[in-house]
Parts: sequence; C-alpha cells; structure tokens
Amino acid sequence: MGRYLVLLTAFLSLGSAQVVSGTVQNGIRILEWPSPSNKYIVYRGDYIKFRVANSEQPNTVRIPELGLEEQMTGNLEKDPYLKMKKPGIWKLFFNRTPATIEVINYDKPNYQEIRSTEAWELLQETDPFILDVRTPMEYAGGHLKDATLIPVQVLQSSLAQLDSVRNSDILVYCRTGNRSTVASKILLDNGFKRVYNLQGGIVDWKRKSYPIEK
Repeated sequence: MGRYLVLLTAFLSLGSAQVVSGTVQNGIRILEWPSPSNKYIVYRGDYIKFRVANSEQPNTVRIPELGLEEQMTGNLEKDPYLKMKKPGIWKLFFNRTPATIEVINYDKPNYQEIRSTEAWELLQETDPFILDVRTPMEYAGGHLKDATLIPVQVLQSSLAQLDSVRNSDILVYCRTGNRSTVASKILLDNGFKRVYNLQGGIVDWKRKSYPIEK
C-alpha cells in the first residue's frame, strides 16, 4: 500500500485559488470575446473556443508563442478549437486586438496527475475505476484492461452512468493527457471524490510496455 498512501497523501497539499475563465460545454471551454479585462485564465489540457459578440465575419485568433492560429465566427458547433498544451502566460491576438491568456496546471485537493509507473502501481495496490475519454475508434485500437469508454465530448451528459463510482478512486486517461485533464475537472466539478489523471496518456503507457487490450 506504500505508493497508494503516498499518492493519497499528496491530495492534501494541492489547491488553486485562481479563477478560471469561461465555462465547459461538451468538453470545450467557451470564452467570451471581448473580455472586460483582456485576460483569460484556462487549464492546461483545455480545448477552447470563443463566443463572439456581434460578429458578422470570421475573426483570426492567434497565440503566436504556441504556434496557434484559427478562424472563429462565434458558431460554437462549427468553429475549430485551440488546444492549450503548455503552461505559461501568452499573448493572444483577436484580429489585431491584443489580450493575454494564462495557462495553468489543474491542481485540486482530490486530484492527482500520475505517470504510467505510478498508475501501474496504483492498479496493483487498489482497484480504481478506469475511464477512457478518447473516441470509440481510438478505444478499439487498444485500451487499458477493464476501461470504460465515455468520450470527453459526451461526459457531462453521461455522468449518470458513473453514479456507482462517485465515491471511488477513478483513473482517467486519453491519448496524451490533455482530454483527460478536461474530463477530470468535469468529474470533480460534479462531486466525484478522487480522480487520478494519467499524465502522458496511453502513449506513455505503451512506451513503458504496460499491457494493452483490444
């Protein structure tokens, strides 16, 4: 039980007082443009889109330091998203109007990011519920044993399926650890008690040669 106790104890020291911008809808963080403060705070792993006020034509959204640029119209169903992979404070340009976006790590008292070696030990020492938040096609290509598939895009509307594990340990994973960060937040915001996020996702899991089922 040693490694499990270390991971569990780590929950007690984590926390974040920063107010994060926008709301999460179907796994996407929706930000409002324009922003009164010209500053946004989002989590690493977030997929973001902008709800644009009074827009009649496409708007170019750029985060040059992250190599991101997309056209946004304010149509939340059709607009592309920007993927927030790297923590830091970055310049954001909406057309030519500058703003700032800060990407922070998700730290909560009942949340822990763990690497594949720690996840493997966790699985040997306890019996967490395993949640795969990738697509059905990705899942069919290989997944962790006993993993339940609920893609992050439908997780919010599918939480009733997880009522029986609301108070259990939950290990969440995706391909590289970004979608699983979004999924972890959805779970915790809805009262789930303890969530482990597989950092590096199934890519790192395979790299370490841990078992995969098809």
